[in-house]
Amino acid sequence: AGRLLPKECKINLQVFADSDIQSRKESFANAVRNADLFIGSLIFDYDDVVAVSSLLDDVKGPRLLFECATELMTYNRVGSFNMEQSGDGPSGPPPAVKAILNKFSSGKEEDKISGYIKMLKFGPDLLKFIPGEKASDLRTWLEAYRYWNQGGRNNVKAMLQLVTQRWLLAMEQKGGDEEARQKAAALESLTLPELEITPDVGLLHPLLMEEGGSTRFVANPKSYMEWRLSPACSKLAEEQKLALAPNDAPRVAILLYRKHVITNQRYIPDLIGYFEGQGLIPVPVFINGVEAHTIVRDWLTSSYEIDGVARGALHRDSTYKPNEATSIDAVVSTIGFPLVGGPAGSMEAGRNVDVASALLSSLQVPYIVASPLLLQSIPMWKSNGVLGLQSVVLYSLPELDGAIDTVVLGGLVGDKIALIPERVRKLCDRLHGWISLRNTPVKDRQVSIMLYGFPPNVGAVGTAALLDVPNSLEKLLRRMHDEGYDVGDFATDPDASGQSLVAALSILGEDPVIAAGVERMPSAVERRMERARNDDKTVPETLAAPGGGLGGASVKGVDMKFDELEKMLGKYMTKKVRRAWPEKERGPGVNSKNEMVVAGLQLGNVFITVQPLLGVEGDPMRLLFERDLTPHPQYCAAYEWLRLSKEEGGAGSQAVIHLGMHGTVEWLPGQPLGNDRQSWSDEMIGSIPNIYVYAANNPSESILAKRRGYGTLVSYNVPPYGRAGLYLELANLRDLVNEYRTGEVSSSSSRSDLREGILGSCERTGITSDVEFPCGEGDPADLSDEMFDSWVTTVSNYLVELEARLFSSGLHTLGVFPTDEELSSYLNAYFSDRLSKEEIENVIAAWHEEKKASKGEESMPGFLSWLKNFARNFMGSNEETSVDSATHHISEKDTLKDEAWHIVDLLGKNVEEIDSVINLLDGGYVKPAPGGDLLRDGTSVLPTGRNIHALDPYRMPSAGAWARGKRAAQEIIRQHLEANDGAYPETVAVSLWGLDTIKTRGESIAIVLALVGARPIKEGTGRTVCFELIPLNELGRPRIDILASLSGIFRDSFANVVDLLDDMFERAAIAEESPDMNYVKKHSMELQAGGTERPAARLFSNPPGDYGSMVNEIIGNGDWEESDSLGEIWKGRNVYSYGRKEGGGGTRSGTARPEVLDKLLATTERVVQEIDSVEYGLTDIQEYYANTGALKKAAENRKAKDSSTGKTRKVAVSVIEAFGGASGDNSKIPVRDVEDVLRMEYRSKFLNPKWRDAMLEQGSGGAYEVSQRMTAMVGWAATADVDNFVFDQAAEQYALDEEVANKLQKSNPEAFKNVVRRLLEASGRGMWDADEDTIEKLKSLYADADDLVEQVGSSFM
Repeated sequence: AGRLLPKECKINLQVFADSDIQSRKESFANAVRNADLFIGSLIFDYDDVVAVSSLLDDVKGPRLLFECATELMTYNRVGSFNMEQSGDGPSGPPPAVKAILNKFSSGKEEDKISGYIKMLKFGPDLLKFIPGEKASDLRTWLEAYRYWNQGGRNNVKAMLQLVTQRWLLAMEQKGGDEEARQKAAALESLTLPELEITPDVGLLHPLLMEEGGSTRFVANPKSYMEWRLSPACSKLAEEQKLALAPNDAPRVAILLYRKHVITNQRYIPDLIGYFEGQGLIPVPVFINGVEAHTIVRDWLTSSYEIDGVARGALHRDSTYKPNEATSIDAVVSTIGFPLVGGPAGSMEAGRNVDVASALLSSLQVPYIVASPLLLQSIPMWKSNGVLGLQSVVLYSLPELDGAIDTVVLGGLVGDKIALIPERVRKLCDRLHGWISLRNTPVKDRQVSIMLYGFPPNVGAVGTAALLDVPNSLEKLLRRMHDEGYDVGDFATDPDASGQSLVAALSILGEDPVIAAGVERMPSAVERRMERARNDDKTVPETLAAPGGGLGGASVKGVDMKFDELEKMLGKYMTKKVRRAWPEKERGPGVNSKNEMVVAGLQLGNVFITVQPLLGVEGDPMRLLFERDLTPHPQYCAAYEWLRLSKEEGGAGSQAVIHLGMHGTVEWLPGQPLGNDRQSWSDEMIGSIPNIYVYAANNPSESILAKRRGYGTLVSYNVPPYGRAGLYLELANLRDLVNEYRTGEVSSSSSRSDLREGILGSCERTGITSDVEFPCGEGDPADLSDEMFDSWVTTVSNYLVELEARLFSSGLHTLGVFPTDEELSSYLNAYFSDRLSKEEIENVIAAWHEEKKASKGEESMPGFLSWLKNFARNFMGSNEETSVDSATHHISEKDTLKDEAWHIVDLLGKNVEEIDSVINLLDGGYVKPAPGGDLLRDGTSVLPTGRNIHALDPYRMPSAGAWARGKRAAQEIIRQHLEANDGAYPETVAVSLWGLDTIKTRGESIAIVLALVGARPIKEGTGRTVCFELIPLNELGRPRIDILASLSGIFRDSFANVVDLLDDMFERAAIAEESPDMNYVKKHSMELQAGGTERPAARLFSNPPGDYGSMVNEIIGNGDWEESDSLGEIWKGRNVYSYGRKEGGGGTRSGTARPEVLDKLLATTERVVQEIDSVEYGLTDIQEYYANTGALKKAAENRKAKDSSTGKTRKVAVSVIEAFGGASGDNSKIPVRDVEDVLRMEYRSKFLNPKWRDAMLEQGSGGAYEVSQRMTAMVGWAATADVDNFVFDQAAEQYALDEEVANKLQKSNPEAFKNVVRRLLEASGRGMWDADEDTIEKLKSLYADADDLVEQVGSSFM
């Protein structure tokens, strides 16, 4: 374009790519400093923005910046027009011009950005009529942008001519001599080329491309479809030998980048051609990127929407254009970003989600984002997965709108965009899967439901986190029957139950039953039913119901030979399986003939099965996340047979429902993000829709289910919250304390008795570990009355806190309307003492009444009227209360009660959980919602039944998280100084997990920054772009070094944060500061002196693409000797360093750096762990001890022994419960030692009869929850300290209580066996000092339980 300029405008043109800003720094800087004119476009990277902005003041003439970061846009300048910030904001165009520009928007908030594109088309012409130099110069800028935006060589040439012509003309006019006048005249005589216009939006097709590269565009979808279905199109296709999809094939709207169209990117016609060849009619609409929502709103409709409008159930927007629109079956966006605003919409991510959700809900078709990578090469993707900003564009932002099934279609090859045909076929296959599901009559749809059952042999079949799976399964089947699905006789059989189905599935999964093969499985179930009818206590009593309570379900399955599996898998993937699992080592799930056994229960057209075991017993991590290994053959066989058509002998599933959190398919080996053909989750799910019922409070792991497992998520609510209260000895202690403190007892002997009673009760309950005696190790009897009174007050405060502590009560049943008691428990937990019990009950009652009225059952005043009446009655007629104070009081109460009413209304929509599953079985769209929990995140996470998503990783930490994280760090340091004679910790290990990061908006990141002495820097759009070191004189203390322990999900989901942290540590390591005041630098220098590479590496995790420490698996199977070994297992699994300085050849793979990790562990004096929710405490799940506990142990392994005690020095663990507590700007963040939190949790939950009884009510699932917590107790005892009273009371409440033991054994024999086994293990390992009588009782119970389990396992014989 530069070479085509007229001689009067010849310029020395230097062109740079954005990558040159850093790679050719000196050349780029010199060029800008000496430039008369600067043009920049699409510069967003923070480092690039900083580099460019530092140079732009040297540019002598116009500065044109198009579609760049906000900071750079302020540097725009043409003559007197500029966009510089003034005191009142950017100067920009004058008011009259702004008024004209505003005319190009529809008036809708969401249309403002697309209106800007329209303004480019007409704005310059209108500005001709506005006087003034500033308007003229703005017109020049707009004209230049219009040429640039239209693209193509001739338009770029015209833009260069326009700008240089007017710049040179202005310069010559300043000259005044004859030569200058002649040059000015010559410049004025030049004619600007006509703008070569491509429509802002339009449609295209390869058959409309002319020779020479020009393309005929179609104005709207309706005209396009008329042409596409015409004989003329068929004739063209025949002439050009292009295969077309049949005219009755599904229609898929494809949103394309206009810039890629006008620059003739080859992938565009290739993509359209592939769709045609795969039997899909493409409706390819090109847009600038910001108008996607207007296309969906104004040009697209669907059969669902057409029917809804006809019935009056739906109303289209007034902007809808019926004479231009067409009906489609799915929407595919290759743009990424948010649907509303596109790239510009990402500046305020989530702002217009409701608009996008409403548009897509009206269509009720799948909305899929799939695109070639525009920021990564194909080799980089293949070696590392989708990284950084590319992951935000393709995944994070579209997921806010409810996008599903993202597929990477290709990437960069050099500077060209290339497609991978196999990935395009994957996209088309998934589209066919969704569309064919909708097009199949309901009664004929084939659906599979997959339950979870890992780990083996501990009663895990039919369990899921926080979900009552048997009852949820039953409710789902009955609802499916109501919707017309064929579920056999289950829904009409009054004796049928989900508990029976789970019991039968458990039988099918027993090793002896599997060994006998599918043919003998029906008889195994029949024999077990017969034993149940004979009152055999080893068999779940539910099987004693008529027909076993199975609703006519029959056993269905296959004994698959390896050759048959090869036909389904294909040779490439089969070769990997053969290499990893040779014939003599086929893994679990094989019969005596070495055939893979796949089995389940068939109810009409619904097949119910248990997900195959991921590993093998005793070696559960055999294949987890190892790229060079594969799922075992039976795992592959199960998913392949699920998808195999019935005609070919398979299940013929058109959709699979994974019921509950969480399964394993999304964790299989393969790409961390952006599946390729070699990713096992991609192979297993194939083309069938994956409807994944997932806990609403876990947006972290749900990301993997969504992105790696193609899961369309349907969230379910957490169970109701309960207050721990006080029980047994704790209740007795409270009474003693209250009696003592009230002073009702006057005699000294009675007070002395009370003192003795309080002391004894505190000893028995272990309270003395939490509230130490002020006399230290002295005799408490020697305490003065004053000191004892003060100590009793502290005990009382502790009991009050314990009594009010929340726990998750029982399990949730999918789609069940909450009872009033459950509604009350949610509100009580949410509002605490801000609303009384009576006020909460009145709100619930009012909600019920208003719902009745809305159904026309009766009339009553609206809720606000009721609220005012109630407030007046509540206030009474206190004459001393002023009008103003009364008004304020009523207003505050009104607000709280209105919020409570809103929460009740949202909780009442639990029924939408099953609605959404049914909607997805219709091939529809599920509204998005952020994942989280009510207590921390408020009403934004309700209602459930939503496609949950995480947050924008580029906006962490949030302002609130930064404030809380700073205060937490201050408290951690304060406590450490207090416990260590004023010495600062040199290194603190901080756990960075995906779940707590998402739910707290980055508090743990903020803690790391605050400890180091750094702060987040955000650019104009709110994105965090840098972590800036705070000067030491401002910090006022040493910089503390950090060992950042990253979970695999954090590592993969927040790669941008990992890079920013890595950059911060690198800068801290070389800061011009004394090592005595900068421990990062101190340790780096010591490592460097020993020749260690990358001494500033601080971010450690598992191997690339790998997840988990393996410690919980080792604890689970008992395969360990000394607790020290658990720390070394953790270290071996977390030795990989990550960050922008890692990897080679442009990759970001982790690099093993054992020397650096050893140094950090040796200097670690404290570990920090956040807990993000009531539901998942330290004692509830295995991951906490397996990571934080094992990290603690690894650090202690490197500590010298104390010469006075002979024991290794302990490493403290600071626990921050981030789900409640302080919220004010200056309030103190509660930070507790791990042992204190363990005791608090055990007292309020596991040892609490209220929690226990709620779990016992849940049958096999509740028994499994009890069993898992017993395993976790052993894990904590191995890595930290668990008090003896915890084991004592656990044994009393779960094993030695005959009634409880019978319930556990009856509902889940394997779970009960594990409970007893763990108690015996704790005693045998010296964790628990139990008396001999107790141990003998436990041994007897274990022998009986073992006999029962063995008896049950052999009952098919």
